[in-house]
Amino acid sequence: MQHLTRTTGKSGVQMPRTDQTGGLPLTDEQVSRYWADGYCHGLRAVSAETAGQWRAELEGIERDWLDRDLPLPLNTYKRVNAHAVMPLAANIARHPALLDIVESILGPDIMIWSAEFFIKEPRTRQVVSMHQDLTYWGLGAIDNLTTAWIALSPATRASGCMDFVRGSHKNEILPHADTYLQNNLLSRGQEIQVDVNDVDKTAIELLPGEISLHHGLMIHGSGPNSSDDRRIGVAIRYLSPAAKQEVADRDYAMLARGADRHGHFVNIAPPTTLFSPNSLALYDEIRAAQAKALAAGASGDVALYAASGG
Repeated sequence: MQHLTRTTGKSGVQMPRTDQTGGLPLTDEQVSRYWADGYCHGLRAVSAETAGQWRAELEGIERDWLDRDLPLPLNTYKRVNAHAVMPLAANIARHPALLDIVESILGPDIMIWSAEFFIKEPRTRQVVSMHQDLTYWGLGAIDNLTTAWIALSPATRASGCMDFVRGSHKNEILPHADTYLQNNLLSRGQEIQVDVNDVDKTAIELLPGEISLHHGLMIHGSGPNSSDDRRIGVAIRYLSPAAKQEVADRDYAMLARGADRHGHFVNIAPPTTLFSPNSLALYDEIRAAQAKALAAGASGDVALYAASGG
């Protein structure tokens, strides 16, 4: 096992909650804390009522589409590039309040690389092992990507909120191993091969409508949901158009704000209807292209990126 590089001081100290009401950029202090710690959290992006409406819409989709004749399981579309086939995901990711916050980190030109729903059912053992996001994305160890995680239900220690290791984004991409454990929500059960002590973890508790931001090299994971409610979050990967795919032959992104002056990504439009034939075809195209990076070096089948119908 390797050891981590991290900042000095008590890594359990949490970011103070703000009274931000949504649509406001981060303060200079919050931006400085993000770059020092690798994350910030407890940011009020939208009201609890709006988050509740999004949850209700999502659960309506789950109810209405679970038994439809989709090419892939509904859960795959929720978990991989939901923004390409689900207007709800694209609308959340392009919400001005979220973009105002993200602009403080990435600047005025913002693209959506992916948006996905992370759901832990109540009283279940599903976890996310400790890992770094950029390990398998083919984008390199870059600063110009950030993940926004918005809570649609309470994310608490009991419900399996994320844990961050403060300052761990100062490491390069560290060795990971594929575990393929059934209770792991990650596509390969990927787990970082370093010692992470519990004392070095900060629990990122969020109320509905609040978000956290974390750097792509942040070591993070989450435990099981022992609560009586679903833990529902939307993870949105925002990047600057200056980022570039280094492994796959091509990559795709949705321009959310500003302009793409680099042309490193195939620009896609937000879907207008749920699971339309055109968006399903585009979804398969994106998934096949990104699989060259996301499944590279895998020791077994990566089901989330397998061919349609497989």
